[in-house]
Amino acid sequence: MMNGETSLLEKLLLIGAVIGLGQLMVSNERITTRLLVGRMILGSAVAPLAAIPLLKFPDMPELVVIGLACALGILGSAFIEAGLKRCLDMYIKRWGSKRNETE
Repeated sequence: MMNGETSLLEKLLLIGAVIGLGQLMVSNERITTRLLVGRMILGSAVAPLAAIPLLKFPDMPELVVIGLACALGILGSAFIEAGLKRCLDMYIKRWGSKRNETE
């Protein structure tokens, strides 16, 4: 029998895979098995990021998490990667300079 976390994770993975498949279907790219599987894997990898707010807000409704997963799946991994790099650069600039001042 599945618990709530496992069930939610499976839903998020499925949503990500379906969004990846949908994005491939509407693109002009020639559909190959490699491209199909790759897009589904990328979508499945991005969608579970929607569960991160559950760490801060454990009572968040599942529907909100699923909505976030859909949004993240549509944004795509490249957009999310660029945002994470920007946040990391800001963090390094802020805390890296303070670290050098204390040494």
